[in-house]
Amino acid sequence: MSQRGATAVSLAVIGAALFASCASAVPPSRLGDYLSPDLKADAGVFGRLEPRPVPAGLLVVSDTAHPGAAPTLPDEAVLRLSESLKLEISRAIPVLVKHIVPPESIQPQLNGDWAQFAELANKHGLDYLVLIVLSSTEQEHPVTLFLGWTTHAQPGFRRDNWSLVEVALLDVKNSRVLIQAEGRGWATLDSPTAPGINQWYPVIYLRPQDPERRIWPPTYEGAPNTLRVVSFDQAAKRMTLNLQKAWIESLEAAGAEVHETS
Repeated sequence: MSQRGATAVSLAVIGAALFASCASAVPPSRLGDYLSPDLKADAGVFGRLEPRPVPAGLLVVSDTAHPGAAPTLPDEAVLRLSESLKLEISRAIPVLVKHIVPPESIQPQLNGDWAQFAELANKHGLDYLVLIVLSSTEQEHPVTLFLGWTTHAQPGFRRDNWSLVEVALLDVKNSRVLIQAEGRGWATLDSPTAPGINQWYPVIYLRPQDPERRIWPPTYEGAPNTLRVVSFDQAAKRMTLNLQKAWIESLEAAGAEVHETS
């Protein structure tokens, strides 16, 4: 590889790393505004809990309260994501999600508010809740879009979406968090300033992790919602992996505690 080529590759790698570093804090965590920021999962509690699997309800909250928040997903998209998470969480950790609980009046509060979760769980006859908080932010700026492989260009806009899926398993009766994790995703939407070139645009990219993959939204008007669905899907996949990792760590911590006391 030539020196120029090597330099280009190095700059691309550095750029991707910087992008990932910035994205790691965008959007900010929202879980602390639902649960107390001081309420953290004890590393070994869930690993010691018996019997398993733990029966629980799934509570999915779409948060748009923080400054700069992107619009929430449409109701049908939240429902589809909830159904997917119901299956994936039950596969990742020993939790049996019995049903999806409507969020009703759940709202973010300064320093969190455990009472609202206790009230909701009691209403549905549950001792455990799997709380999912969805949040995202977006940024849009003008770009020049090229049509196919030709030199013809048209003005357009690029919209970047950063999404965050946070999860916490709540032991409502004992007022404690058993396990928690998060996953982040990001995607980019390129759109012309006017519709009419549907062969190429609008198009969604998974930048920077898979820049060659293209996803075409079904409609021009609905493209921003498709962007958010794609971004949240990526975040949910990472959350599931991190949740499974947290479960393994909880088992190891519980085993270490048993070893120390024996």
